Amino acid sequence: MNHRETLIISHEDAGMRLDKVLARHYCGSYSRAYFQSLIQDNQITVNGTVVKKRIASKVGDQIDICFVSPPELDLIPEDIPLNILFEDEDLLVVNKPAGMVVHPAPGNWSGTFVNALLHHTNQLPASPQKRPGIVHRLDKDTTGVMVAAKTAVALERLMNMFARREVYKEYWAICLGNPGKGEVTLPIGRHPVHRQRMAIREDGGRSATTRYATQAFHAPFSLIHIVPTTGRTHQIRVHMQHCGHPILGDALYGNMSMNQKYKIERQLLHAKRLGFKHPMTGNMMEISADLPQDMHIFVQ
Repeated sequence: MNHRETLIISHEDAGMRLDKVLARHYCGSYSRAYFQSLIQDNQITVNGTVVKKRIASKVGDQIDICFVSPPELDLIPEDIPLNILFEDEDLLVVNKPAGMVVHPAPGNWSGTFVNALLHHTNQLPASPQKRPGIVHRLDKDTTGVMVAAKTAVALERLMNMFARREVYKEYWAICLGNPGKGEVTLPIGRHPVHRQRMAIREDGGRSATTRYATQAFHAPFSLIHIVPTTGRTHQIRVHMQHCGHPILGDALYGNMSMNQKYKIERQLLHAKRLGFKHPMTGNMMEISADLPQDMHIFVQ
């Protein structure tokens, strides 16, 4: 269903291309290509005037957006290489690269992990939400270990494990400054103004806990070991921002001047390790993925 939203340009967004501003504000929900198509179809205005995507935004500009729902598309298998860490007849564990969306959504109907899964195996459990086999998500630009189910039974059991917090999740990140060691136990909910962002919400937020510890510090950055015991949307990114140590490259919650200075265009967050019981055998599994190169250069 189509709907409209209004966005006011802040100092942080000033000077950026309109399509890039919108992609940053709605990161994780809509792609830059989606907003480019809306601009081309005259579904976005600036101060009441139809514009081009190349226009530079100014402080105080009023952006009116008509979100148009694209037609439903059939899922199509695509020959996209997967970095497989483990596979048997019940599940598949991969090292997800940056830039890969997990499942089809507006602006990303192809090139997703689901499209790659469908090409890799034809035995995925059906899903009415175009998410066959998907157990959990990683943000588009977050890398690392992700598990998918190849049977309906494995899918149900794995999803229950995640819901009951029986899965060990370990992340590594490059953060600004040196946060040391600590724990954040603050609830997270939808931002009251920017609806595609999350925020600390004492009123109506869902409980969230994140433990973190500095592993190495090379001013002005730290390599941080992070263990979230809950799985809220953007939890780690929101909690590290709240601590005053945002993740380098984070376009939504990070320090834009530092992101631009070091030319980092994705949050340097990596799902390093998953620990869980095999859904069918009950054997304990622990699967890890090496840090990607764009994070290695900050810890050498």
